[in-house]
Amino acid sequence: MAKENFTAVTEFILLGLTDHPDLKIILFVLFLVIYAITLLGNLGMIFIIQITPKLHTPMYFFLSCLSFVDACYSSVIAPKMLISFLVVKETISFSACIVQHLFFGVFITTEGFLLSVMAYDRYVAIVNSLLYSAAMSKRKCVGWVNGSWICGIINSLIHTISLGRLSFCGSNVVNHFFCDIPSLLKLSCSDTTMNELLLLTFSGVIAMATFLIVIISYVFIAVAILRIRSAAGGQKAFSTCASHLTVVTIFYGTLSFSYIQPSSQYSVEQEKVVSVFYTLVIPMLNPLIYSLRNKEVKDAVKRAIEMTHFPC
Repeated sequence: MAKENFTAVTEFILLGLTDHPDLKIILFVLFLVIYAITLLGNLGMIFIIQITPKLHTPMYFFLSCLSFVDACYSSVIAPKMLISFLVVKETISFSACIVQHLFFGVFITTEGFLLSVMAYDRYVAIVNSLLYSAAMSKRKCVGWVNGSWICGIINSLIHTISLGRLSFCGSNVVNHFFCDIPSLLKLSCSDTTMNELLLLTFSGVIAMATFLIVIISYVFIAVAILRIRSAAGGQKAFSTCASHLTVVTIFYGTLSFSYIQPSSQYSVEQEKVVSVFYTLVIPMLNPLIYSLRNKEVKDAVKRAIEMTHFPC
């Protein structure tokens, strides 16, 4: 057993998105800007929510938690990716690769659960508004968020532990810009059937369960909106859900392409392009989508800017 679990590979070489020198510089600048906007947008969203008493509601509490997760899992990927554009050969140690996969798994799974919780929050607010205060008390909101983190940690640990038990004794070239589990499984000289089964089972069940919660919530929301006689009331109710529904569609669409498919249909080049969306683009878009279409957030941003320029 000791020989089977022995890992001969001590580091991996990340090929990144391209090996063209001129294109590397362009991509470095592009993704540096994206990462800067991601951090500024998400951390700024958390700051605005914290300093604005009007935004101390369950919806914005969940949004601030989502912003924190977006900033975290983007930071797990972006710095290493940016370095790969500046060096000839980007390497990552085996242990660092496992740690990167662990944290990425925690954050990406937690995000999925938070999106489903946010859908449920909108469902209660629109369909059962009279019960909203009781259903979404501060204690319950904290419990939902803690539960999301716990599920994310458990799911990531399962895949990381199963990955750590594999042997890597052949090629150490990862055709990706981060330690993505499908790419790593292709390099293992061990039997990866169990890993693929765990990936399909746990990732599939989690994705389907959380997505089903979102779908069911929005079906009830849609029915409730259609029953609103006031056009202005229906439009306001829809506007509170449109941003979240947009984010959910992009998030689950890209993840399902990457992880919920047999290895025989796995395409590294296509997956790398899709990975850019859910690791870098979506975390950047989330605060923009939620803030630009939300009057309360825009007003809070304006007040914060005014306070900065006119502190007296």
